[in-house]
Amino acid sequence: MARYAALQAEPETTSDPNGPKMWSRNLLAIYETDPDVVASVLPRPLEPAEAHVRVNFAQVDMPDGSPLSAGTIAVKCRYEETVGSYDLLMIMNTESAVIGGRETFGEPKKIGEASIRRQGDEVVGTMSRRGVEIVEVRGKVVEELPPEPLSERFAFYFKFLLDPEGGRFDSDPSLVQVRRTQEDRLKERIAGQVTLRESVFDPIVDLPVHRIVSLAYTESHQTQTGAIVRTVPSEWIWPFRHQRYDSLIARLQPA
Repeated sequence: MARYAALQAEPETTSDPNGPKMWSRNLLAIYETDPDVVASVLPRPLEPAEAHVRVNFAQVDMPDGSPLSAGTIAVKCRYEETVGSYDLLMIMNTESAVIGGRETFGEPKKIGEASIRRQGDEVVGTMSRRGVEIVEVRGKVVEELPPEPLSERFAFYFKFLLDPEGGRFDSDPSLVQVRRTQEDRLKERIAGQVTLRESVFDPIVDLPVHRIVSLAYTESHQTQTGAIVRTVPSEWIWPFRHQRYDSLIARLQPA
């Protein structure tokens, strides 16, 4: 039988809640930026919350033994009564991670490199794309903190496809709400700094660092579930579509 033929039905499987957990190494920086800038990057119906930017680096060894590295840059936002984050950029080092997140949840994932390097108490996290190291977080462990109990946080994404005839989406975008849980087995406070660098394709430097709110290194187990909460009018999202595509955002560079 041709391998492109229709798949046979497979029995449903459920994950074992008592099975082994995948633990990731994470470096998380939250910093304060300009409220007007945060408001300008949020499509409706999302609204600004605190003017905070979330910069997260993660590395995890997958069950097949391959390393997965990821980086996320997000702003804090609110949808109705729920406070969460809106991701402007998600960097993954594997195609499978990019495709799964973009096609299932509408996450703005792109191929790139994210790393966490630790030597003793010195910790450095970097994200790079298209030959540019766009962000660096560098610091030193100054305090071991009690691991937090199981916690939850939320994120919002817009899931859409461009119409093949051009000039519009093929349907109104979906607003996806993602719930993530996190269980820490190690948490350390870091004293350090966040450095942003200019990039034609990833203009994160437009979200200036005013004050570091928190900086921490953790080893954690995380889960993720998501659901479509509503559709939104295409005209709300169309002016923001360049956040997803390098070719469009590059056109916005100053002459």
